[in-house]
Amino acid sequence: MRLKITLLFTLCLTFSFSQDLKIPVDTAYVTTNTVTIKGKQVNYRAETGFQPVWDDEGKMIASLYYTYYKRTNDSKGNERPIIYSFNGGPGSASVWMHIAYTGPKILKIDDEGYPIQPYGVKDNPNSILDVADIVFINPVNTGYSRKIADNEGKMPDDKLFFGINADIKYLASWMNTFTTRHNRWESPKYIIGESYGGTRVMGLSLELQNSQWMYLNGVILVSPADYKVLRVGGPLASSLNLPYYTAAAWYHKALSPELQNKDLLEVLPEAEDFAINTLMPAIAKGWSLPEAEKQAVAKQMSHYSGLSEKVILQQNLDVPNRYFWKELLRDKTGETIGRLDSRYIGIDRVETGTSPDYSAELTSWLHSFTPAINYYIQNELNFKTDVKYNVFGNVGNWDRTNDNTREDLRQAMAQNPYLKVLTQSGYYDGATTYFAAKYSQWQIDPSGKMKDRFSFKGYRSGHMMYLRNEDLIQANEDLREFIKNSASNGKSAKY
Repeated sequence: MRLKITLLFTLCLTFSFSQDLKIPVDTAYVTTNTVTIKGKQVNYRAETGFQPVWDDEGKMIASLYYTYYKRTNDSKGNERPIIYSFNGGPGSASVWMHIAYTGPKILKIDDEGYPIQPYGVKDNPNSILDVADIVFINPVNTGYSRKIADNEGKMPDDKLFFGINADIKYLASWMNTFTTRHNRWESPKYIIGESYGGTRVMGLSLELQNSQWMYLNGVILVSPADYKVLRVGGPLASSLNLPYYTAAAWYHKALSPELQNKDLLEVLPEAEDFAINTLMPAIAKGWSLPEAEKQAVAKQMSHYSGLSEKVILQQNLDVPNRYFWKELLRDKTGETIGRLDSRYIGIDRVETGTSPDYSAELTSWLHSFTPAINYYIQNELNFKTDVKYNVFGNVGNWDRTNDNTREDLRQAMAQNPYLKVLTQSGYYDGATTYFAAKYSQWQIDPSGKMKDRFSFKGYRSGHMMYLRNEDLIQANEDLREFIKNSASNGKSAKY
């Protein structure tokens, strides 16, 4: 049985999209439910609603839509760990991890992550709700979160929200308010971010400490986007892609029998070594690389990528991801492979060209996520509205300048001996590749003094590794283990 309660906080304002289309800005809707996790019954309270964002003068400038799951049959109460969960984009709602990874409900999909009908959700027997409470947060213009006009109808400046540092600042403040309202200051605290959410939570780790005086036990990076590498180009970024090429080619049986007959995890260390020690310096040398050496590198690269030596040389050893997605199966099946998960197959209008017509994996995911989240919010969380749920929202010209988030995380770890970091990546992710994620970890603390506080887990799937049932099970187990290992257990926070 599900109980519906509506909690109205002091502010009961609404803002309008048209004369009749309105949404509350400081309201919570509560239901209760149960789920069986790892064979045990977990009772929980699901609170979904809106909490405002205020500017430095105390004026309401936005309201964020969130969903908060709190276990109710655990004696630890508010001493239980709490995880604040973000997706990425920027401009992506929290829908992905909410109803496919850590929450108490997951999509009805097949075991490999492909859509099936009828759409909808089902209980998640692998949810981490048995060990931690979870808040899924939607930044401005994602989900139902929106900016709010002032009394004269003027909207706040986009610069307050749509940029690396603005995003971090207002979200940290929002989290402080949420923690206070829900009496969670005693709880061990974690933040998890997927894709661009990785950049977001790296920055939040220090902002929370320095501006909100909130100290974390853990930061979890899921397929993180590090803009010190991503879209930068050049020898470093290009060579870091190579092990992903190996993984995707291995999956599609496009490698030589010598490699194809080995397990993926036997092959990848070879590709990583080649990428760092051979390919990177070769690309860096450009035209000064002797022709014989260039030919030799192209031959090795062909061995580890499944591409022909000819097309590698035509690209001067620097093969873009987009070209790889189009080229790998061009002469085999004429199909393309997915960007965020290269297990997925696409069909282009023509086989010629340098990039796929569309992202095969994303269209597949939207196929199942969009109807499920709209059904779930309205029918099971009991929030009714005609306002569109933005799976992806407009965040304008996102300001990526002054990106110090990698150093922010290092500073936060240095200042907080409790803080540990877990990275989770899929080997078949061609957007934020697993080897780039490893590289980012190495660079956060180049001294190595804190290296024992970092851990990395890889999975045989893509960007959203949890869509594959085998990886859903293991990835949640890895989160449980991380939470357990990052608990203070009465130990003082000192070096």
